[in-house]
Amino acid sequence: MRRTTGIAGALVAGVAAAVLLATPGLADTATQGRGSDSTNCDGTGQARQDGAQNGDRGKGHDGNGSDRAREQGRGNGQGQGDRDRSRSRSEDPAASIAQLSQGTLTDDQREELADMAEEEKLAHDVYVELGRSSGDTRFVRIADAESRHLQELRALMERYGVEDPTEGLAEGSFASAEVTAQYKELLERGRVSAQEALAVGAAVERQDIEDLDAASGGVTAEDVLTVYGNLRDGSTRHLAAFTR
Repeated sequence: MRRTTGIAGALVAGVAAAVLLATPGLADTATQGRGSDSTNCDGTGQARQDGAQNGDRGKGHDGNGSDRAREQGRGNGQGQGDRDRSRSRSEDPAASIAQLSQGTLTDDQREELADMAEEEKLAHDVYVELGRSSGDTRFVRIADAESRHLQELRALMERYGVEDPTEGLAEGSFASAEVTAQYKELLERGRVSAQEALAVGAAVERQDIEDLDAASGGVTAEDVLTVYGNLRDGSTRHLAAFTR
């Protein structure tokens, strides 16, 4: 699996982002990142809360300011509603994928599909543990998203008759000894500090993006390309959340 050494390199790059969070004078920026990432990571209602807070602050100013704040709150709430509806439509991955055209996959593309499923499980399991050790709720929200991504890949594997390397495995357990070793290494580094945990998360997402781009190459099946595109969009949002 090409991703094994790739995450190590991405982790080095991620450390620089983590250092920014620890730099004096940037604490406010880090705090802001924790608030805004919820709208990027399959939001949890933070946008509506922010809108309400903006509305409250607006009441202390002139009427126009209050109106603008309330309008911003409504706008944020509408945006959150759109995301909620989008997530609702994807709650049954098999049903959503069934609406897309099925193509054909080469043996290499079938192997890539299984690899991507294992990579999503790796990300999910790492984030669950780092959420517990760091107390950063970003990991909890993003782990939930990774779980949904894995469901989409499982629906594809079932459709194409690809053996699922993640089936029946508990958190922290993997079919590949290589991925198992990687899981342990990521946790060891991520548990060093809150900043290092964020660096690990960023490294995993950078590698996911790289691997999804590589896996998409040469694929013509609409359903597979759509899922890979959805996962890449998710990884881009997750990376932004980890590096704010």
